[in-house]
Formats: sequence, C-alpha cells, structure tokens
Amino acid sequence: MPPKSRAFKARNIPCPHCPQLFLSYRGRTQHIEAIHGDLEPSNDPSIAPSSDAPGPEPSSSPPPANFDLPDHNSDPPSRSSSPPTVESNVKIEKHPILDGTPCDADGYDLPLGAPAPSWDHREPDDFASFDNRAAFEFADFLYIRDQMSGNNIDQLMQLMAALYPDRPPPFADARELYARIDDLPQGDIPWESFAVQYTGPRPATNVPTWMTDKYEVWFRSPLAVFEKQLANPDFKDELDWAPKRIFKNDKRQYTDLFSGNWAWQQAGRNSPERGESWGNLAPGTQSSILYMAELGIYMAIPKTTRQHAGSVDFRKFRRQLFHASLARIFSILKPYMTTARVTRCADRHFRRAIYGFGPVIADYPEQALYACIVQGWCPICLSPPDDLDKQSAHRCKEHTEALLDASLTVKELWDEFGVVADIIPFTDDFPRADIHELISVDLLHQLIKGTFKDHLVDWIVEYIQQMYDKSDGERILADIDRRIAITPPFTGLRNFPKGRNFKQWTGDDSKGLMKVFLPAIAGRVPSQMVQAVAHFTEFCYLVRRSVLDEDTLSAAESSLAKFWDTREVFRDVRPEGFSLPRQHSTKHYVPRIRMFGAPNGLCSSITESKHIKAVKKPYRRSNHNQPLSQMLLTNQRLDKLHYARVDFASRGMLSGALIPLLPPLDLAANNPVREALPDLDDDEVVEGPRFDGEVKLAKRYIRRVPRDLAGLASYLGQPRFPELVQHFLFGQLYPDYDGEVDASDLPSIDGKIYTYNSAQSIFYAPSDICGIGGMRRERIRSARSWFKGPPRYDCAFVVHDRDAPGMLGFHIGRVLLFSNSNTMTHCIHVL
Repeated sequence: MPPKSRAFKARNIPCPHCPQLFLSYRGRTQHIEAIHGDLEPSNDPSIAPSSDAPGPEPSSSPPPANFDLPDHNSDPPSRSSSPPTVESNVKIEKHPILDGTPCDADGYDLPLGAPAPSWDHREPDDFASFDNRAAFEFADFLYIRDQMSGNNIDQLMQLMAALYPDRPPPFADARELYARIDDLPQGDIPWESFAVQYTGPRPATNVPTWMTDKYEVWFRSPLAVFEKQLANPDFKDELDWAPKRIFKNDKRQYTDLFSGNWAWQQAGRNSPERGESWGNLAPGTQSSILYMAELGIYMAIPKTTRQHAGSVDFRKFRRQLFHASLARIFSILKPYMTTARVTRCADRHFRRAIYGFGPVIADYPEQALYACIVQGWCPICLSPPDDLDKQSAHRCKEHTEALLDASLTVKELWDEFGVVADIIPFTDDFPRADIHELISVDLLHQLIKGTFKDHLVDWIVEYIQQMYDKSDGERILADIDRRIAITPPFTGLRNFPKGRNFKQWTGDDSKGLMKVFLPAIAGRVPSQMVQAVAHFTEFCYLVRRSVLDEDTLSAAESSLAKFWDTREVFRDVRPEGFSLPRQHSTKHYVPRIRMFGAPNGLCSSITESKHIKAVKKPYRRSNHNQPLSQMLLTNQRLDKLHYARVDFASRGMLSGALIPLLPPLDLAANNPVREALPDLDDDEVVEGPRFDGEVKLAKRYIRRVPRDLAGLASYLGQPRFPELVQHFLFGQLYPDYDGEVDASDLPSIDGKIYTYNSAQSIFYAPSDICGIGGMRRERIRSARSWFKGPPRYDCAFVVHDRDAPGMLGFHIGRVLLFSNSNTMTHCIHVL
C-alpha cells in the first residue's frame, strides 16, 4: 500500500525578531522561547508571574528562633532578574579635524542634521535580471547554498518541466541561470590582469623554465572594491568615519582599529582639511596561490625544480614579482592618499575620504616577505636572530634608507641587519606607508598555534620523552591524554576523545586544547613548567579580549614577564635558547595594541577563513584544468548574488515570506506539522555594551519531579540537601553574619520547589568570542537522557566568595538540576 500523501505546508509564518520563517505558530513560539527569550515576555500559562510581595532585606543581625520565610502562592516564580544595567562613565573623543563630516555629491559640507540622500530610485519589484523574488531566491539557493553542479541544474530543470508540464521551469538550463547572475548590475567590478616575466640575465644553455614562463596576476580595482565596501548598507551601524579615543573612568580603552593611536596619528599627517574622513586598507595574504583576502588579488607563485629553488636569482624574482605587482595594483589609490575623494558611505551620506594603507595581516613568512627582511629576523625591531629578546631599536623606512645609502655591501646588509637590499617594499611608492610600522601581531600563528601548540606543548612532550624511558614516558603521555579526554561537559569546552592525537591540528583545535591542557599536565611535569604554561595562557587570554584598557595591558605585561622567567625550565629541551620569531613577537603585543586596537580584529584567522571561501571552495567547483579563470568567474558570481541580496534587502524587497500568509487551515489532524529541531548552539555573543550579568531558567519546569525538599532530596540521592539549602538561604539573607548558626535559626521551607533542565547565563567574558561589550550568553544543561542517550550534566562556575579575586571566588560544580521558588528569596539554585 503506497504511503499516504501529505499536503504541502508553506513556511510563511515570520519571527518578529529575525528573518526566520516557520511552518506553524507553535514552531515560531518554540523558536522565540529558545532564541529570543530575553526580548519578549512569556505567555506560557504554566508559568505565573511572581508575587509582588517583597522579600526580606539582607541583615547582619542573627535571626529570631524558628524564623519562617513568607509563604507565597504555590505557582512557580518568574525566571528573569532585574533589567540589565548599562555601563556608564564612557567618553568617546572624536578626531578634531578628520571627523567624517557628511557632504553632498560635490564635496560641500551639509548642515548639521541634514538627511542623507536616498539610494538610486528603483521600483519595489525590480529584481534586475530576475523576473521576481522567487526566481532570485531560487538562483541564490542553487548557486550559493546548495552549490549545485551545472549538470545537476540541467537535470533539475528537466524534472520540473516533467512535473509541471503546463508551465516552463524557472530557467531553461544552467547556462541561463549563470547568464542571469552575470547580468546582475550589483557587484559588477570587472577582473583585470597583467603578466609578469623574468627579464634578467639568462644562462647560455639549459635555461630554467621559471625564467621563460609568464605569471598572471588577476585583480579587481582596489578603489572600486573599497568604495563598494564603504557603501554596503549592511555596515551602516558598524563603521567609524573618524579616528576616536575611548575612555572609561578616565582610562584609555582599545577596541577596533580606529580606537588606536595609529589611526589618530595618521589623521594628523599630510595636513588634512577639516571634515574629511579616513579610510584604510588592511592587506592580508594567504600564500598557497598568493591571495589577498580583502581585495581579491590572485597572484601565481613562481615554482621551479629543487635544483633552482635555492638560487639567488629565483628567490629575488619571487620577491620582485610580489612587490612590483602590488605597487601596480594599488597605484590607482595613490592620488587619493593626499587629495580627498567624494565617496558614498553605508549610511547613504557622501564624505570626502582620504585613503591609506592599514596594518598588514600575515603569518611570519609573509611578514618577512612584506618587510623585505631575512627569515629569522624580526620585521618590527633590529634584534639579531640569535638573540631576538635583546633590547633593540625599531625598524623604520628612514633607517633602512640610511643603510642603503651607506657604503655597505648587499651581503653585509643581509648578515648584520637582516635587510634584503635588492628589493624595495611596495609601500615605499605611497605616502604615509612604512611597512615596518604596519606589521600587526597575529593571535593565531604567533600565540595559539605558535608559542602554545608548536612550542610549549611540544616541549613538554619532548621533556617527558627525554626524562623517562620509553615505557614510562608513554604511560605519562597516555595519562595526560586521558585527563584531556575525560574533561566533563562545559559550554565552550571542546571534547578531545583521543587526547592530543591529531594528524593535523587546526586553530580551533589548539584553542580548545589551551582550555584543558593546564590541569592535564599538573603533577606530571615540574611545577615551573606548569607555571610557565599558566602565565602564557593568562597573557594569551588577556590580549584576546575585544576591549582592552590600560589595566588589562599592565596585567598582560606582568604575565608575559613571568612567562619569560619561568620558561627557563625548558632549557633542557631547548639548549639553543628561545630566540624564535613567533615567541619573540609577544614582546611587541602591548605596543601594537596601543597602535592598532584589539588583535581580535587583525588575526590571520580572518584571511584563512576568506581563503577557504575564495580559493578552496571555488577550486573544488572547477574542473581542475587551468582552474584560475573558473575560480575567478565563480567568485564574481558569488559577489554579484551577495551584493544583490544586500541591495534588495536594504530596499525592503526581501521582507516577509515568499508565500503569502493565509488563514490557517485545519490540517493538523491528518497532516501534523513537524518543525525542524531548534538551534542547539549552547553559546552566542551578546551585542551591546557591558552590563550586570543575569541567569534565566528554562521556560518550563520539569514535570513528575518532587516539589518538596524531602522528596527532592530522595529523588537526587542527597540526604543533606534540605540542610544545605537552609544554610545557603541563611547566608543570602544575612551575608554579614559570621557567627555559628544554630539549627533552630535556619529558615524553614514549606513552599513548592520547581526544577528545570537548563538555565541561560549572560556574563562578562572578554577573552571568549563575545560582543563589543565583552558579554556572552551560554546555556547550561542538565538532562537525565540527552536525545534518548546517556545523561548530560554540564559543569558550571558557582560563586562562593564574591570578594575573592578572579577564579578564587568560584567553585566548579556539575549541575544535577536547577530549582527556583518564591519561598527562596527569588534565588536560582544549582543542585
């Protein structure tokens, strides 16, 4: 018997807080409760509002004997705490000259408060090369979300024609779909190219192929790309138009690039006119093909045989190709680095923009290539490669020029100063661009994968292998792996079921290991090694914050100094010392943070993620035969669809559901609707400024669980539970009372107790992925069976001493369940 057919159900019920659509109102309600619970009051009839009766005020006096808490109604209490308190005492000082004053299209200042001109007029149903919204969404789905191949698109159109013979399919075939995308006017920045060939002296015979080959460089106009980015409506609330200084309680804070000293200093150079705006390019590279993430520059890297790979001429040509190509590509920006250009911005206003190069995002090998220095030297200072921690002057353009003008040979410059003398950095062709000043720090490769994973973790393994025989060493390493593997569930902690045994470590793997490595090695290696890892981890978490103030930077310098002292314990496995470029870079972190703001915004993980999107995935979609032109075309189509979506959305053309919302039909009996499972991500950022944290319980309490203390104690197998709760409540009511407490003085609890499977905590966590104010939301779960499998009991930090510094004021507890009651002074309890 064939299965019973089901009626189609349109996904057209919108969420009032986000673009997501639902099949049913019930699904929307569940989504709102799970994702937007703090934005909309609950209408759940199973949860009544808390009583208006106030609880007792805290007191330092002992309670009277047989003190009873007030007996409120037996309904479960409300779950939320008081509204968040926004931090105050923050002052933002804008640059007095380069202040980003809006102007008209001709560059004349607008009056204060003048409205921004509208975008180019378009009809509300003008979807450019597509007939309607559904056709555009269908193309976007096939090309971006599903990444369907051309052959499969052809087959899909054939099937649609067969299913619906009375009407043609949306597109005749893949070629028509691609043509419609190519005809979109949005994001239409053409690719340009030029070829580079070696022109130096060649041997008379056996000429290497790298000397005769031509190397193509593909790019799009940096000016056109940058202006598209500045005018992107998605960024209207995220861009600064002028450098700024942020102070909280009269202490300087550093966040994004425009909050640092470098942007402020750049704004004062070249005698800018009042009202102009400052725009900077932050180059970032990935060296597999040389790809510049922000601008889409593809540069073929010359390759040759092992016989010629180490030749001086070949290495010189590679460097020349890089710098000469970038100088030509960026030359279109040079006139506007000294003279303002009227530019449309994301908030629809015009501004007079002055362009310039920003900090360079790159791993150490690319930093050396940018700075034209010898590998092993520092691109920022003059410390020699065999003693990088030596106090040395900073490199600068003027110092390098003085060296080149001196009567020194190329070899002397190479050996004594680490300068590659026969190459000139491309930045020398542009105003206000000193490559040594523009080198930024890199959290991913210098701290996380470099100093932590490749240095400290590997050194500890080497130490154990050196100090013990093979069997004992393997036993100790296996015990460390076992400790890592049994880390209990905790929101934000990564599970490593096999310990450190990875074939290929990613940045996320190293970040996850950093969180659990310290307790895994405690007691297995000398305490000074544990201290070295602890001090470095503390430094790493401090500089990874999204907002750093002078107190944070002082703490980071202190932790770094302690790390340098305690790392001497690794001399047994590092007899050659610690003169390592990535580890040496930690010396420059605090000064560079003051220059460029928080390193989170300048990490090479940004370019790596773009590399996957712009190189690896387009390559997989090609036929792998001379793939570069196919990759460029794929990226161009992706950009066109992206810019079209942003444009259509900014005009309100993508609002609401594709299918109109009709009165609900009574189909539930025969066609039950099954919504997709809710998003089970247990952590997310909280946007906005810092505020007092809060804890909110789940919407619904657990059924069929005892609601009295004695019954709950039996249910949990914790006979002392009632006594512990009474002592806890006594401490909450009388926080300053430090005498002995008689059992008769403990509060009695007679009301109902409601238990929950999860709670949501919002707290300040600036070293984790968080909002601009450092706030983060995490969900802590406690379930006797997780998805019909084994139980899940997350761990959490529990405050036991609010006055203790840092982590000393917390216990680590594994949550059995959460409880709440009106008779418990509106407290949330973790059991």
